[in-house]
Amino acid sequence: MWHMADDDDRDDGWLESSKSNAWTDLALTLPIFLGYHLGVVLLEVRNAADLVTSQLIALAHRHIAVYWGITLAMGAAMVVVLYVLGRGKSFEQKRFAFVAVEGVLYAVVMRLAAGYAVGSLPLAPNTGAGVIMALGAGFYEEIAFRVVLFGGGALAIRFVVPLAFKWIFILGWALVAAIVFAGWHHVGALGEAFDLKVFVFRAVCGLVLTAIYVFRGFAPAVWTHTLYDIWALALAS
Repeated sequence: MWHMADDDDRDDGWLESSKSNAWTDLALTLPIFLGYHLGVVLLEVRNAADLVTSQLIALAHRHIAVYWGITLAMGAAMVVVLYVLGRGKSFEQKRFAFVAVEGVLYAVVMRLAAGYAVGSLPLAPNTGAGVIMALGAGFYEEIAFRVVLFGGGALAIRFVVPLAFKWIFILGWALVAAIVFAGWHHVGALGEAFDLKVFVFRAVCGLVLTAIYVFRGFAPAVWTHTLYDIWALALAS
């Protein structure tokens, strides 16, 4: 995964407890992954970026109990691998506490930034299903749009663009990725009717999430996206 958070390998102070790397990213997003997959099978809809659930349902022959068993087994296997390879550090409680607080702060900043750009938008309460869908959006949309789309493009730019122009192209690509992220919500069978204000709002959110991904890593971006969506979809009044 391409982000600047891996560039700092210092072992001092709070940076050591909060810095992002592959092991901590996977460990810190595991609760979101499991929470989504354990709940989404009970819903008639799922996140459009989720390519895993349908495969798990087919593997379980459409038996919910078997599906849950497979999902929990996957989670347990990931815990063992992450604990062994990460030497237990990936599951330190302070890491989870830090990324949760960080996610809340970034979610508020993202809301304020997008609101400043286009004005306030009404939040649409949808408790229960909204929480599960927020988990899926936070995990799978960050993989699709920050890791694969932005991260893959930024990695290519680093290899093919001269050093003097590298950051100009990366900034431009970040804007393109944010626009694609916003537009994706308005296409397909589950897409919303196009609204320019909503589109710009989501594009700004996409830029904020990209900045979080670049400077803090995958896990903070996932938690920010998830917590913001829970706020927007499940806790609004």
